[in-house]
Amino acid sequence: MAASSSFSVMYMFVVVVSILGSSVFAQLSTNFYSKSCPKVFSAVESVVESAVSKEPRMGASLVRLFFHDCFVNGCDGSLLLDDTSSFTGEKTAAPNNNSVRGFEVVDAIKAKVEKACPGVVSCADILAIAARDSVVKLGGPDWDVKLGRRDSKTASLSAANSGVIPPPTATLTQLINRFQARGLSAKDMVALSGAHTIGKARCVLFRDRIHNETNIDGSFAKARQSSCPRTSGSGDNNLAPLDVKTPNSFDLKYFENLLNKKGLLHSDQILFNGGSTDSLVKTYSRNVKTFYSDFVTAMIKMGDITPLTGSNGEIRKNCRRPN
Repeated sequence: MAASSSFSVMYMFVVVVSILGSSVFAQLSTNFYSKSCPKVFSAVESVVESAVSKEPRMGASLVRLFFHDCFVNGCDGSLLLDDTSSFTGEKTAAPNNNSVRGFEVVDAIKAKVEKACPGVVSCADILAIAARDSVVKLGGPDWDVKLGRRDSKTASLSAANSGVIPPPTATLTQLINRFQARGLSAKDMVALSGAHTIGKARCVLFRDRIHNETNIDGSFAKARQSSCPRTSGSGDNNLAPLDVKTPNSFDLKYFENLLNKKGLLHSDQILFNGGSTDSLVKTYSRNVKTFYSDFVTAMIKMGDITPLTGSNGEIRKNCRRPN
């Protein structure tokens, strides 16, 4: 009976494991590469530091790559894939086309990491580390990055175009709903929006706001209009800082701007416009420690969105194409 009982328990264990899959053993962890690639952090950091010192905006671009990757089918590096004969990638999707950038920096990081540890570190994990390092290099908070993601073998233009990535015209309800669909709360959404304390946006994304909206500081709007005229097609790609005060510092000025109706994008100012997130904006505008803490929590949660782990996916040799 004892032997039969032991066999039954073991059989049930095998069945449960087969149902749940490799995720039982392959959760993300902060020490995932401690033995297989201990040099991964220094390799990523050195390339990010060089890139951000040459162009501070690149820090914002690397954070944005991580965000746009995670929101479409999870944090799987799919955004990095170029088009192939069998699929059209995500780079030309509406939220990404002529907008996401920094792929050459990711290539440089991957090359350095491959030299240190060939075939070990995924491109998805490189994005997660590079996003953290970018925030730190621009004066923001540090955190331990959870790792162990694997790379997708394909990408989906239709998924990237499906509306999961909120557009700059989004209403507050749309923002909250789209973040909640990815397991992120309204608080996470506002904290992550604080990443707009760095980086720039193109005229085509804020033209309507600076010319037609009323909940905007008049002098701020007028200053932006000089390089972003009302006529569509004129100056579409001219850039303006998302944070007019300290565009190269990861601080709380973004939230101060919202209090003064100086949010550049509609989706920025809507966070402080008489709605449910007003109190959070006020809190973050006064307390950088609270903002940093909530931002870190939200970044870690975002990095947990349906990663490929265990035997799923692959470790790409080149982030632009499947093996």
